[in-house]
Amino acid sequence: MSILEHWGAALSHRSAAELWGLLRPGSGPVDVSIPGDGGRSRRSGIRLHRPLLLLPAAVRLRGGIPVTTPARTIADLRRVSAGKRRLVTPRELRRAIRQANVFGLPIEEEDRRRRERSDLEEDFLALCCRHRLPAPEVNVRVGEHLVDFLWRGRRLVAETDGYIYHRGRAAFEDDRGRDLALRALGYDVVRLADSQIEHEPAQIAAVLRARLAGSPSNGRETRQA
Repeated sequence: MSILEHWGAALSHRSAAELWGLLRPGSGPVDVSIPGDGGRSRRSGIRLHRPLLLLPAAVRLRGGIPVTTPARTIADLRRVSAGKRRLVTPRELRRAIRQANVFGLPIEEEDRRRRERSDLEEDFLALCCRHRLPAPEVNVRVGEHLVDFLWRGRRLVAETDGYIYHRGRAAFEDDRGRDLALRALGYDVVRLADSQIEHEPAQIAAVLRARLAGSPSNGRETRQA
């Protein structure tokens, strides 16, 4: 007997994405999928989905909870990111795909190849515009490294980390290695997390404004993340 046959239902859509760590936990109703079109359609605190086809292979146990696989979860999110209901925004869909790639979760090949950074870049550039900071160059090479944002005249680099959770020791060491190399070339480095760009824009603008107003860097590093 499959997991789906045993339980008769599975966590899905936004709730499944939250359980897999693809979206931040919210406070809305719990998304549950039950195959077929019979039975009750409304239950308190539950947003019920009735897919005509939900194969047993599309359900796994995670923490003892039956949940749609990452690939099926992404497919469900894509369906509800359009249309009248729009249970997730297009940006949340991109974030979920990015996180699935970061975690190495099995998703569709087309999604696995995607490297969605455009939303983060747009947010950072919007921050610069809103706080009247000079527009940086985007995705340019400094020495052997491709940096996210560069103010060339001030030798200032801003690096952004779009991952919700820490990527592990190897990535941490790679980031620090990049920072050291950039410092050796005489660049100041400001490293930012996506949550800071979202929740602390004024503080980030103040740090960048101070760096841009000062003398060109002699290799200092500023760590914001």
